[in-house]
Amino acid sequence: MFTGIVESTGRVLNFAERENSWLLEVAAPNSIAAELQEGDSLANNGCCLTLVGAERLSDGETKLSFELLDETVRLTSFDGLKIGSLVNLERPLAAGGRLGGHFVSGHVDFKSSVLAFERRGKNYYLKVSVPEEFIKYVVYKGSIAIDGISLTIAEAHNDGLAVWLIPHTLKVTNLSECYVGKFVNLEFDLLAKYVEKIALGKRDDSPYQPRD
Repeated sequence: MFTGIVESTGRVLNFAERENSWLLEVAAPNSIAAELQEGDSLANNGCCLTLVGAERLSDGETKLSFELLDETVRLTSFDGLKIGSLVNLERPLAAGGRLGGHFVSGHVDFKSSVLAFERRGKNYYLKVSVPEEFIKYVVYKGSIAIDGISLTIAEAHNDGLAVWLIPHTLKVTNLSECYVGKFVNLEFDLLAKYVEKIALGKRDDSPYQPRD
């Protein structure tokens, strides 16, 4: 479980397809990597990944390695990563830790395209697309995780949503590299999904859920 409060950014060293998986290698600050062990979880751009290897690069950075399934690559924006791309990093919420953002599971719903990214006054305006089947989770002043960043929905549209970004967010996250047409990972409020299912008595509508 995460909170959407990005701790730092990492730099992509390698992202390549292998025989049984995809390999993602990220140079992360030692302040993030020091407490991690093989098998631990780390959110990369809001996607919960399992650490499979770590190698100290210098006094300041450690190379972290992750294995990704085809399904992960298909549903996320990872297929657009390049060497040098920045990724947002967050360790799981520690027991007793402060919940500064909102509950984020690290299970990305889909990759969304950036429709607008521009400076307006002192802040930046970001609008992203949302498919019709997810619009029901777009609530004015509700929470949304964009590339793992917990943000407040400022505008709810029929085709997407918009948020405002303060300078600090641009400084400490990968949104400093944002541009129109770029793909970002979106995860909607997990609590809203549970409430919807309980209230409506719905079965799991995953396309992979076995049916009787």
